[in-house]
This record gives sequence, structure tokens and C-alpha cells, in this order.
Amino acid sequence: MISQQSIIEANEVANFNNAVKLYNNKAYAAAQKLFEEVENSALNSSNLKSDASYYDAMCAVKLNQTNADKKVLGFVEKYPTSNKKNKAFFNVGNYYFANRKAAYALKWYQKVNTDLISEENRKELNFKMGYGLLVTKNLSLAKDKFLPLINDAKYGNDSRYYYGFIAYKLEDYGVAESTLKEIADNKSYKAEISYYLLDISFKAGKFERCVEVGKTLLKTAKRKDISEISKIIGESYFNLKKYNEAIPYLKAYKGKGRKWNNTDYYQLGYAYFKQNDFENAISYFNKIIDQKNSVSQNAYYHLAECYLNIDKKNEALNAFKAASEMSFNAEIKEDAALNYAKLSYEEGNPFENVSDVLQNYLKKYPKSSAYNEINGLVVSSFIHQKDYQGALDYLKKKKSIENSKFSYEVSLYRGIQLYNENKFKDALPYFTKSISSDLPEISNGGSYWEAETYYQLKEYQESLFRFKKIEDILNKDKYPLVSYNIGYAFFKLKNYDESSGFFNKFLSSNTTVEENIKYDAYLRLGDSYFAKREYKNAISAYEKIIQNKANEEDYAQYQIAMSYGFMNENNLKVKTLKKVVNDYNISNLKDDALYQLAITFTKLNQNTNAHKAYDRLLTKYTKSPFLARALVRQGLLYYNDGQNRKALEKFKFTASKYPNSSDAKEAVRNAKNIYIDEDNLDAYVAWTKTLKFVEVSDSEIENSSFSIAEKKYFEAKNSGAIFSLKKYLRNFPNGVHYLKATYYLADVFFNQKLYKQAIKKYMVVLDAGVSEFSEDVLTKLTQIYLQQDNIYEAIPLLEKLEQEAYITENILYAQSNLMRGYYKTKAYNQALDYAKKVLRNRKIDDDLKLDAKIIIARTAFKTEDLETAKTYFAEVEKEATNELKAETLYYNAYFKNKENEYEASNKIVQKLIADYSAYKYWGVKSYVIMAKNYYNLKDAYQATFILENIIKNFEQFDDVVKEAKVELEKIKENEAKTNNSVTPQNKN
Repeated sequence: MISQQSIIEANEVANFNNAVKLYNNKAYAAAQKLFEEVENSALNSSNLKSDASYYDAMCAVKLNQTNADKKVLGFVEKYPTSNKKNKAFFNVGNYYFANRKAAYALKWYQKVNTDLISEENRKELNFKMGYGLLVTKNLSLAKDKFLPLINDAKYGNDSRYYYGFIAYKLEDYGVAESTLKEIADNKSYKAEISYYLLDISFKAGKFERCVEVGKTLLKTAKRKDISEISKIIGESYFNLKKYNEAIPYLKAYKGKGRKWNNTDYYQLGYAYFKQNDFENAISYFNKIIDQKNSVSQNAYYHLAECYLNIDKKNEALNAFKAASEMSFNAEIKEDAALNYAKLSYEEGNPFENVSDVLQNYLKKYPKSSAYNEINGLVVSSFIHQKDYQGALDYLKKKKSIENSKFSYEVSLYRGIQLYNENKFKDALPYFTKSISSDLPEISNGGSYWEAETYYQLKEYQESLFRFKKIEDILNKDKYPLVSYNIGYAFFKLKNYDESSGFFNKFLSSNTTVEENIKYDAYLRLGDSYFAKREYKNAISAYEKIIQNKANEEDYAQYQIAMSYGFMNENNLKVKTLKKVVNDYNISNLKDDALYQLAITFTKLNQNTNAHKAYDRLLTKYTKSPFLARALVRQGLLYYNDGQNRKALEKFKFTASKYPNSSDAKEAVRNAKNIYIDEDNLDAYVAWTKTLKFVEVSDSEIENSSFSIAEKKYFEAKNSGAIFSLKKYLRNFPNGVHYLKATYYLADVFFNQKLYKQAIKKYMVVLDAGVSEFSEDVLTKLTQIYLQQDNIYEAIPLLEKLEQEAYITENILYAQSNLMRGYYKTKAYNQALDYAKKVLRNRKIDDDLKLDAKIIIARTAFKTEDLETAKTYFAEVEKEATNELKAETLYYNAYFKNKENEYEASNKIVQKLIADYSAYKYWGVKSYVIMAKNYYNLKDAYQATFILENIIKNFEQFDDVVKEAKVELEKIKENEAKTNNSVTPQNKN
């Protein structure tokens, strides 16, 4: 047994020695295999076992095996008393250090027991640990490792360099400078040390030396060092206030990681600013975004000054605002706030009411030397913004004799503003108050507008009374329509003698008015003469319309024909009526004219021509309200000519087609005469039994009951009328007057604003079929639904009204509301069709024409027909006022932006903000466009400032804020590519 053990040990020793040879020859894989065999087969008590484990771990390290660390730690754990444990830690550390893994080597070096290694190894360990600590940014610990080595023959220079470098990084510039100067001529570190010494000089404020040394270094500097050296020279010149010399060096700086920061941009911007090169200064200042500190406050203040110097006041306003909201420099803060307040007054403010800006300044700086100046601007700012109610509230709060007098003038402005918004009842008290002014111009203006308002409220007597009071004292150049308005008031009151007199007075005056108003006056003058039966004068007035091809030319022609008729000039009447029928492609009076032609031909005993006119009316105008009457009259014409069969056909057709009309009843009476003439009363009785409206209801009781109710209706005794009409309808559900009574009752409900009951009764009338009431019922029903914003109920009734209406105004009313209704319900194609239809009507007023154009513009935009939208928005802009003007300006700016006309787009936005600030939505929405414009003009500051303020101040406009956030994120992501100070939105 003893002999066998010796042989085994001898073999293990041989294997071990062979493995060591392989290890020394760097055949680590083969060596590791032998070491593993030795460790497995050696006796537990043998040193070979522990040594083999050690070398196995070292092979794993050399071979970069993933379990190398575990093998080393396993060796230490299994053989804690091995004299190779310390060596293992040291060797592993050295291996990783040699492979440039200093941080990884450090963890192994930290395990070494320094008491068990030689002095030379201890120095090596300290140096390498110092380097590892430096790499892992443990600078203070690293410094302690290098300090004992700075005089060592082997490690001295390197340790001195690292020691000095660490002192530099720790901003211990005295130690760094003295240490690095000792090896400044060392070729290995000369370039780096020169830069550090230069930077230390800069940090110490030795700017003249930095310029001198820096310029010398640039001559031999490596390409990668040129940027940093240039920065030090540039900043040194900057601190010496030699801004012109600083510029080329500051520009040569490439930034950290090819990015500048806000301070870099500020220095170059300020250098240009001090040279009065404001354009270049702006181009650098405006890149400073996304931070609030003393640098950005100074930058924005100087940026504002630059903008003022190139007359960009709106841009200056934004920069002053930003500077005024930071407290790093109190003097800059107050001066910026003052400039912000003044510019807000001069240019308008998109984010705050100008009056609020001014008042906030007064509150914040009550001891300011500019206090009185700003205080005087407050009321003016309300006026400038057209915030007349705000001005009145302020004047009421700041009571004084002067303010009280001024309030009369502001009341007039507020009243006119409300009048233009069709809020007539709201406007009235403001006009009444302004009349009390001591200034004739204000007092007379208030009186004029008060009279106008009463007219709009249909209180014609009140309107007339007030117009008459001021007629002779008003300035006719300023108020050229006084006689015209008085004429209209008399006309509405049916006082045609007075109305014709005032229309004549207006037309004979030399005042300049719009053509359409002048011709409207001729039309109403003609109507006044016509009502007075002064037909020659009426014809003369109507002919003015025809001669000038003015609006309602067909109506004038028709009225001339009627005038000839009343003058018994029936041939001239026929001739004129034919013009109405034949000369106008579009006219709602053609059926009227045909009806009158037939009557006139009958008077002239031209029965054949009369029949032709009736036939043409009945054939071509199937929706005409004259059809029932025409059928009855044509029947009578046949009856008078002895053509009883044809007459009876007409009468029977009338009774069946229009059973609820008074013409049907007349047709029945006329038919009765024919049956009597023909001695065929039984046939008459049989026929009438088929007619629901003909029964024994002509009784005295029914007629009396209806007469009582009708009288109360016409006397406007509403509660009595409701009671009597309900009683009639209850007692005579199939009465002759049932439909008329139902209509009357509905009408009373309508006038009493009892819309629910009115709708119910109107629908009964409507369901009864076409009648003399149909048109008015459709008009009133749609008015109710539109007032209730129930557009879906209104649309089918409006369509029916358009088809069946006789009165021109009702057709236009239907078309215009269909246009608006379809747009509101997003039926854009139909909205577009009706808008074009409305525009084709020559008789529409300017307001409706404007409505149609804006519907076309909006619809085209929504359907992405941008060319059409652009054209119509431009047309509307010429005539628009108030909010509509703000909207059109927005779209003008929008299209200019799309065409890359950024400066022009900005000017339009500025106009919108300055003149229409009361309409916040469009102002804020346009500011998103302005932000896009600025960014395209390379002004990142203005763009981000605007977008951030939109997001901050206008949460009520969700769609605009959402758009602003998207644009801001795009800008910050883009700017972050070149500016270290900018944090993209999605990283906040």
C-alpha cells in the first residue's frame, strides 16, 4: 500500500508540473484540464490539491470564462489558509487592469491584504487602485492613493499627474496648479497639463493671461482641444468686456458632446448685443429656452431690447414678460414689468387683458415713478380692446367727476356694440344713459341709437317719437339715414302720407349712402304711393328700380302692373305682367303675375288668353297658393261661357284638392248653382256627402261661436281668445271653421311663448294638408325649433317651407336656415348647396350674403377644399366685423403660414390680437400659428414662449391647448439635439 501511494503522488506531481509548464506557455485550456485532474485525484492533505485549484481559477480568468470569479472565490473558500489566496486576488486584479477593466480590477484589489505583499507590490497596488478609484469617480479616495507615490521613481510622474488632475476636478486649483507645473514639460502629459493650467488661470480670473497663453496653445493644440481652448479665450475676452474680440472664439466652441447650453448661447448673444448687432444677438438669445435662472432672465431682458431696436414690439413684449416673471434680479424684474405693461397697451396682449396687466403693475409697484402714467392708460386700454363693459365697471369703481362724465361716452360705445350683436333690449339702457351727457355729440348719438333700437324692437311709435325729437339737430353727414329711418317707421305704422314725404326727403338729400339703401327707399316710396292710391307717383318710383336693375326689380315691375290695373289701364297692365313672367329667370312673382294676367284678360273679355294664363299657372306652379283661387275663377269663366262640364270639373277638383280652404267652399257654392241650373240637385246632395267639410255646420250657433273667438283673437285678448277658441273646437270638432280656429289658437300660444302647446296645434293644421295657413305655420314652427336649437326637427319643415312658400322672404328664410342647419349637423355638401343657392338670390341683404359666404368658407375648409376656403374667407374678411372678423383673420394667417409667408402671417396675427382681443378663442388659436411661424423663422424662444403661455393660460380651449402641446414637444425634441439645457417634453 505504501509503495502504491508513492507511485500515485509521483504521477500527480508530474501532471501538476506539466500543467504549470503549459500555464507558463499560455496554453491555458490544456493546463486547466490537467489542473482539474490533479485537484480531483490529489489527496486532501496534499498542497497539490490547493495549488491545482488556484491555477485552475487563474486559467479561468485568463480564458475569460463566465465562471472565473466563482472559481477564484471558490478556491479562497475551500482553502482559506492557502498562501496563494492573497496572490490570487492580486493576480486577478492585475489581469483585469491589464485588460483595461480598471473598475472591475478595483474590486479584486480591495480584497488584497497589503500586510502580506512586498513593498514594491504595495506601491503597484496603490497606484492601480488609485487609477481604479479615479475611473469610478471616487476622486477623494483616489487622491489618497496617489499622494504617497508622487516622489516614487517608478510611479512618481504618473501619480503626480493624476494627483494634480484630481485636485483640478475637485476645484482645489492651488494644489492642482502647483502639482501640475512640476511636470508641465513631461511629453506624455504636456498637452493636457497646458489646458488644465489654462483653465485654472481662467477659474482664478487671470483673463489677460488666459488670452495670451490660450492663443499660444491654439497654434500647437490637437484638433480635439481647439474647441475647449477657444471657449476659454472667448470667455476671457467676454469677462474683459472685449466683446468684439470674444465673438470668433466663442463661435469656435463646439460644445459638450457637440451641444451648447444656454450660457453658451447667452455669452455669444450678449457679445453681439454689445456691438449693436441686434439681428445676430437675437439669433443666439432666442435659443435659450426651457430653463429659469439668472442667465435666462438676463437673456430675455436683453432679447427684448434687441427686438425693440429692430421695431419688433410684439416679440419684445413676450421677452419682457418672461424676464418680469423671474426674481433673480429685482431691478431687471421691475423694469421688464414696466415695459411689458406699456407694450401691452401699445400692441395688445394675447394672453392677458391689457387692463389687467396695467392694474397688476400698479398693485405690484405702487411706488413706481411710472405709477401715474400707467394709471392713466387703464381706461384707454378697455376702450382700445373694445371691452366697454370692463371700462364702465372700472369707471364705477374709480369714482370721480371726470370718470362719471366719461362713462356716458363709454355707455354709447357699449350700446352700439350690443346693438351690432342684435342684443337690442340689452343695448337700450346704455343708449338711454348716454343721452345725459353734456357733450352734444354723445347725447345726440345716444338719442339716434335709442330710436334705432326701438325700431328693431318693433316699437315703431316710440322709435318715431325719438327720431322726430332729434331730426333737426343731428349732423346729416354722420347720420345720413335719419329721414330714411323716419320714413320706415311711418311706413310700418301705415301712415303712408308721412312715409312718402320722408322717403322723398331722404332721396332728395345730397348725403352719400349705399346704392342698395337708396333703391330700397325708392321701393318703399313706391309702396307708400301705391297704398295711398297715387298710382302715377308709385309707377315713377318703381321705374327707378327697373332703370337701375336694382334688387327686387321683378317686384317693382309687378307693382307697376298692379298700378296700371287700378288706373283701368288694363292693356298696359297685361304688357307689364308679361314682362314679369318672361323677362326674369328667377322670380317668385311669376305665379302672381299669371294669376293677375288671367283676371285682367277676363276683364278684357279675352277669355282664351285668360284660360291660357290659368292653364300655365296650374301646370308650371303646382305649389302656388293661387291654385285653389285660380281653379275657382277658371271654373266661373267656363260657367259664364256656358261650359258647365268644364266648370264643374274645376269646382270639384278644388273641393277635393283643397278641402280646408275658403276657395273649396266657394267652389261648392258655385257647383251648387250649376246643379240647380241643370235641375240635378240630387246629384249635388250625393256629391256633398262625400265632402267632410260640407254638412249642416253653417248653423247660426257655430258661426256665432266662431265669430266671438275670432274677435277676441284679432283684438289680442289672449287669455279670452284661448278660452273661446278651445270652446269652439271642443263643441264643433268637424266645424267649417275648425282649421282656422286651430290655427288661431296655435298663433295665440306662439305669441304667448307657450311653444309646446303651439307646436301641437300647428301640427294639426299642417297635417290637414295645404291650406291658406300652411306657409305661416311652417314659418312659425321652424322659428320655435330653431329657437330651441332643435335643428333636426326644423330641417324637414324648412325643406317643406322652401317648396311650398309663396312669400319671397319665407323662401329665403327657409333656404338660409337650411344652409345653417346642414352646416351645424355636419351635412356639409347640403350646406354648400344651400349657401350657393342663397348667394344666387339677388334680393338678399348684406348680412345674409355674408352668412352664406362664411358657410361656404367653413364648409370648404372642413372638406379640405382649401383653395375655395381661402377665396371665401378672404371675401368675408373685407366685410366682417367683431368675432367673424377675428375668425377670418385667423384663416388668413393660417393660409399665409401654409404658403411659407411667415412674416406676413405674423402681421395678420398681430392685427387680430391688437384689434379683436375680446374674441379670445381666435386670438389663442392664431397664436399657435404664430409660434409655428417663429420657429420657421429660427426664433425658438418666441415659439416656445407662446406655446407655453397658451398651455398655461387657456385651459378652457382644449383643442388649442392640445395642438400647442404637440407643437411644443416637436420643438423641444428638435432643440435638444443641439442644446444641452433643453429637456424634451416626453422626458419630463
